[in-house]
Amino acid sequence: MKAIRIGIIGIGNMGTQHARYLRAGTVRDAELIAVCDINPARREWARQNFPGIEVFETADDLFKHPNLDGVIIAVPHYGHPDLAQTALQQDLHVLIEKPAGVFTKAVRQMNRAAKESGRVFSIMYNQRANPLYQKLRDLIHSGELGPIRRTNWIITSWYRSQSYYDSGDWRATWAGEGGGVLINQDPHQLDLWQWTTGLMPIRVRAFCGFGKYHNIEVEDDVTAFVEYENGGTGVFVTSTAEAPGTNRFEIVGDRGKIVIENGQMTFWRLRMSEREFNRTYRGGFGQPEAWECRVPVVGQEGNHQAITQNWVDAIIHGCALIAPGEEGIAGLEISNAMHLSAWLNDWVSIPVDEDVYWTELQKRIATSKRHQHKMNLHLDVDGTF
Repeated sequence: MKAIRIGIIGIGNMGTQHARYLRAGTVRDAELIAVCDINPARREWARQNFPGIEVFETADDLFKHPNLDGVIIAVPHYGHPDLAQTALQQDLHVLIEKPAGVFTKAVRQMNRAAKESGRVFSIMYNQRANPLYQKLRDLIHSGELGPIRRTNWIITSWYRSQSYYDSGDWRATWAGEGGGVLINQDPHQLDLWQWTTGLMPIRVRAFCGFGKYHNIEVEDDVTAFVEYENGGTGVFVTSTAEAPGTNRFEIVGDRGKIVIENGQMTFWRLRMSEREFNRTYRGGFGQPEAWECRVPVVGQEGNHQAITQNWVDAIIHGCALIAPGEEGIAGLEISNAMHLSAWLNDWVSIPVDEDVYWTELQKRIATSKRHQHKMNLHLDVDGTF
């Protein structure tokens, strides 16, 4: 079968990475034939580094290419849903960068368009291809851990200096990015949090520090508490101002505790479930016998090529997607709930009231430092992250 002919919208940081590995031929049955970017310097860079491919200024121009089969969308966050819908309406397969968007209302519209199109729609959740998190998901879904009682993810290994935020007028603004650490650094963790456990929070209480440690208008420090339908609870802590940072994911169930830290998984497995021990033990200070098990994880860490290869294989062979694009809404729902909880200083239920979220977001966009943000997102496709 012929190679899938791909165009990339936005060739900033992430778009450039995608272009390089596609051009190097590391994705089977895939060919990079076109790119676009509103930045003249990036277009010239593409011409110099990828001779033979077509270079366009706008996404609309790229969509007119007669030989395109699919596009990778690597633009600032607001542009993902709008550009994806346009591409799908052009009968193109779509792979979007994370996050799915800034607010769930737009993402829900994108998901409907994807379903109606019949095209293959995926999102760049490359950590779903990481054997570490695949093994965690398998252990939880197979019942090894038993019913989950508590989750706790501390992810503060995102240190950013003020100079990082000062490097672009769109960075860390409500108009430019639509949020801070939650929307820019944490989409993978917010996705994995619910994907591995199979649990979505039913309500959230979040405390966000907006410009707490940097001269920015969005959140750079978050502590959030969530509740699950099964009675379990969770805590999510994240920041771009801690050095050294921590990345520790802990899940407690009836049959023990699993911890992922420093790229390793440890399972403290109870010989007897806690509930059974609690019912039958007749001593004083005893507790269930626990075995400390280092869980073997086989395979290489998930990368961007893995998701792109899976997307191409799904187009050609109809194989299952690792990261269906429609599932991008789940992590964003949690992010939106955390923002809204902090804005309203109250608990917020999930699903989030999308109209209330939109109204509150618009208040912040109206006073954002980046007043020149274009709501016509077809024009705003510079993919610099």
